[in-house]
Amino acid sequence: MEGIHERSAVELVRLIRAGDISPLEVMVETLRRIERVNPLLNAFISLRAEEAIDEAKAMTRRLGAGEAPGMLGGVPIGVKDLEDVADMVTSFGSVPFKNHRVARDSTQVARLRKAGAIVVGKTNTPEFGYTGFTKNLLFGVTRNPWNLERTPGGSSGGSAAAVAGFVVPVATGSDAGGSIRIPASYSGCFGLKPSFGRIPLGPAPLLQMYHALTVGPITRTVEDAALYLDCTAGYHPCDPASLPHPGVSYLECLKRAPKGLKIAFSPRLGFAKVEKDVLARVEEGVKCFEDMGHTVELWGGSIPDVGDAWAKFMDSEIYGLLHRSLDVHRVEMGKTLVHALENIRSFCLPDLIEVQKTRTALNEVLWELFETFDLLITPTTPTEAFGAKGPPPSEIEGEQIPLLWAVAFTYPFNLSGHPAASVPAGFTSSGVPAGLQIVAPHHRDDLLLQTAYAYEQIRPWRDRRPDL
Repeated sequence: MEGIHERSAVELVRLIRAGDISPLEVMVETLRRIERVNPLLNAFISLRAEEAIDEAKAMTRRLGAGEAPGMLGGVPIGVKDLEDVADMVTSFGSVPFKNHRVARDSTQVARLRKAGAIVVGKTNTPEFGYTGFTKNLLFGVTRNPWNLERTPGGSSGGSAAAVAGFVVPVATGSDAGGSIRIPASYSGCFGLKPSFGRIPLGPAPLLQMYHALTVGPITRTVEDAALYLDCTAGYHPCDPASLPHPGVSYLECLKRAPKGLKIAFSPRLGFAKVEKDVLARVEEGVKCFEDMGHTVELWGGSIPDVGDAWAKFMDSEIYGLLHRSLDVHRVEMGKTLVHALENIRSFCLPDLIEVQKTRTALNEVLWELFETFDLLITPTTPTEAFGAKGPPPSEIEGEQIPLLWAVAFTYPFNLSGHPAASVPAGFTSSGVPAGLQIVAPHHRDDLLLQTAYAYEQIRPWRDRRPDL
């Protein structure tokens, strides 16, 4: 029989509602699990243990009095340390912000807590989420549960390590270039980057500063991600770009498996390099979609390599938020981030126009693709997880690659805004996970989740556990 820490969020909610376990029992076991495995992983960097126990006790009493739990009633969650939890420090993984205590929850966290989730603590992230592996000067290195010498990815690496390490069933992530999908791929989780605007951002110091960032879940099951989206999706005035609630339950729609889809498979998007071992696992996964009765065609098209445009876009937005801190705290910040922010100072209007031209060209290609196909499948990452302390790979199969090609399959869909998810595709010969990415048309988060769920049923990934 599975222990409490091995249960999914959906299972925990069902057991709590049935009275088989209590929120207090769940929280006590969660904190014991953190005590046992967090010294190995460094997934959680701060805890609210006493507050979480008190909230679990109060919820247990209310349930005993006949009160109905919320949709996530009693589920312990981790929150990425780029996102606010009231009365906790949001450090952004940055030394200058080590005492940056906040007064209120982010909109996403507030909605999760309103649904009954209990925040256990904050999970580690690279400084301001800037790299695809998780290491910073404030809290150090986070490690992959499947191989402690490898990275769980980034920038939601602490969240992925906590979920893959069976510490919590759900953790928040954010994704501006792959920061949910990369760690999901490296850590063997399900990672959902919803449509741009599906879950509101903020409250933020600058309205609509971000144009490629989304927030969403890292989970062990598709059901848990659908439940998460049910609790968090919908417009909020703090984010004018946020979308109205679609009016359907993502969890309920999972069982309505789509039939006869026409799916494009692109192993390289026309430009990327991929490790043979990773590609073999992805191709095995692709066959599952054919087994489900869908038509899968090798896509002969290509997208423009938008890496340079994406980097300028993101660096300029981070600079807009951090330029004053950079002037005062440069020596306390990581060299990679400082170097990028220094270089982007010269970014000007003609550069922005070129970035938007690139985004337009990308949108036109994907517009045409999704007029013909229902979904697009790619590898999630070109390689398996690399060393925990970095750096990212500089070559693939003996060929030198530009830095951003280490995450070549994720950032294009931040510039385009399409929903995308990483599902486990199996394990490489090194014994670490590989990921398969599913991309859906704009605003078709429902189709994405339905297809991922159907894939999960015929190729289940819950039967293996990391040896911690």
